[in-house]
Amino acid sequence: MEIERKWMVEGWPAGLPLVEEYAMRQGYISVRPTVRIREEARTGGETAWVLCFKSAGGLAREEIERPIDKELFDDLAGRIITRPLIEKVRRTYLLPDGSHLEVNHVDAGQPGAFWYAEIEYPAIADAEAWAPPTAALADYLENEVTGQPGQSMGEYWERTRGR
Repeated sequence: MEIERKWMVEGWPAGLPLVEEYAMRQGYISVRPTVRIREEARTGGETAWVLCFKSAGGLAREEIERPIDKELFDDLAGRIITRPLIEKVRRTYLLPDGSHLEVNHVDAGQPGAFWYAEIEYPAIADAEAWAPPTAALADYLENEVTGQPGQSMGEYWERTRGR
C-alpha cells in the first residue's frame, strides 16, 4: 500500500538536508490501471529499472514494484511505449520530524515543466494528521493536490505524450 500526500511546489526547498538525488526516466504502458516503467539513476550510485503497477486512488492505493533488467526496460520503452519518456530529477530531503520530502522537477526545459513534492506515510492516520513542522515549509507546501483530478503523473503523460 502506498500512502502519500502531494503538493505542487516551485523550486527546491531551502534549508533542508539533502538525503539523495536521482535522475529518472519513466513511461506508461497504461494509465488506467497504471502500468509504468522507470529508470532510476542515483547520483554517485547504481541505476535500477523498475516495472510498477498502481491501483486507482488518492491518498492511499495499492502499488506493486518489481525490478527488471535494462534490456526489458529498453524493449518496453522502444517497442511498446514508443513515445519520449518523462525525465525528472528527484531530490529527497530530511524533514525536522524525521520524515522524508521527495521533490521532483519534471521535464526541465520543456514547455510543460513543473515541480511537485510528496511525502509517504506508514498509515492513513499519519498522513491525515501530518502538518508541516515549520512556517517556511508550510509556505512551500501550501498547494496540496492529493487526490485531485488531473494531478497524477499518468495524467501528465496523457496530456503531453498523447496517450
